[in-house]
Amino acid sequence: MGSRMTREEFLERIFSQKYEDLKGKHLRIVRVKVIGRAISLAQLIGVSDRRIYENLGLHIGTHQGEDHTGESIGLLHITPWEATVAAADIAMKSGDVELGFLDRFSGAVILLGNRAEVKSALEAVLTYFREELHFSVCDLTER
Repeated sequence: MGSRMTREEFLERIFSQKYEDLKGKHLRIVRVKVIGRAISLAQLIGVSDRRIYENLGLHIGTHQGEDHTGESIGLLHITPWEATVAAADIAMKSGDVELGFLDRFSGAVILLGNRAEVKSALEAVLTYFREELHFSVCDLTER
């Protein structure tokens, strides 16, 4: 691995010929984090207890008498956050799943349904984002 760059070398590299004109003046360097194009979490959780749905607020809006005990939860975290809308669309078209939650401001998507259907929907999202959109995509993990 190369040696550490000095401050002077860093400024020289950034400003090239303009650096000579800037020497001795106050400079402000601003670092900006550029959000990557990535799916950083893809988790399939087998659920057997209704309290998990209740604690996550996933039982809200269900029809009276519905019981999601034994269904699975699929979790995704995506950046940029707006891509959650595309992920939800792909998932809903790829399997018999319900959209439990989508937050386009945090990048969270939660899918609900039969384990095989949720897994199929998650895999479809990962494949599309990896192959068509060229996102950095994590592996699907299961519990």
